[in-house]
Amino acid sequence: MQTLRTLKALHREGLLPVDPRLAEAADAMAIAITPEMLALIDRADPADPIARQFVPSAAETEIAANELLDPIGDEARSPVKGIVHRYPDRVLLKPLHVCPVYCRFCFRREKVGPGGEALSASELDAAIAYIEARPEIWEVILTGGDPLMLAPRRLAKLIAALDAIDHVGVIRIHSRVPIVDPSRVTDELLAALKPRRTALWFAVHCNHARELSVAARAALARLADAGIPLIGQTVLLAGVNDEVETLETLMRALVTARVKPYYLHHPDLVRGTGHFRVSVERGQALMRALRGRLSGLAQPTYVLDVPGGHGKVPIGPGYLGDDPDALPGALPGALLVEDAFGGRHRYPR
Repeated sequence: MQTLRTLKALHREGLLPVDPRLAEAADAMAIAITPEMLALIDRADPADPIARQFVPSAAETEIAANELLDPIGDEARSPVKGIVHRYPDRVLLKPLHVCPVYCRFCFRREKVGPGGEALSASELDAAIAYIEARPEIWEVILTGGDPLMLAPRRLAKLIAALDAIDHVGVIRIHSRVPIVDPSRVTDELLAALKPRRTALWFAVHCNHARELSVAARAALARLADAGIPLIGQTVLLAGVNDEVETLETLMRALVTARVKPYYLHHPDLVRGTGHFRVSVERGQALMRALRGRLSGLAQPTYVLDVPGGHGKVPIGPGYLGDDPDALPGALPGALLVEDAFGGRHRYPR
């Protein structure tokens, strides 16, 4: 079976209701559901968390006043086409905007899709030259789109070009491919992911434990067995993973697949994605609950990408405060520490 790319194909599979607003949703963002993801959808469940991520919804046509075309400020921090330079020591490099699937909550939904801008050879050379000219750049993050949609030969050439820049110490790849299109993780791809000098890290995007199919686990195992460190990125999504049991199961599943949970992203202010959004307070409560249920190995950092291109900040719950029982006028007293189970304890400053 081929990847589903049209409303007609989704109707044929029984994945869509009849709603004239769906045409508008499909026009606003490309559709792609791989056979691997289609096989995971429970057709009997109208709230299936896999379908919710990839099947267009009429709710996407509802645009709130605070939602943005460029919610994390990529354009404001892009000195050269394909480069986002938000932090002094690292840059994003976006060689293309094509993905194997199109997540309906994507913060680059205005950019991604077939025909979306990809760097020409000269534009890619200019992006590499930008990195080469700035010795403060220590890490390059390949994103997009999904960089693993490049042919292995082209990906290997890109990694080799970055590897040849002396001050680049780390290449990081952000990808959905091992989860949604695991057959792409071939020997040729693994060979492409082998810089001679720099460290290469691989960030896997996974939002629900059911995404970790047998084939996906095998693809992750091939990456891990090749010596590539794996970290996990998850977006907190209403109706997908905003229950503590769901997140707990996902984080445990990632760790057993040799993926270290890295970030739990608060959903961005993307146009037409209000139906995915949860409150910060809800996210903090979930993280507080996870702290008492999971080892540190399975704990992601809960982060918010500040609108306007100002970067990520951790927004998890706090556990430390002043002792409310300290005597007025006394020398600074104890701190009050709350443990993972709600108990409170004094601790000396």
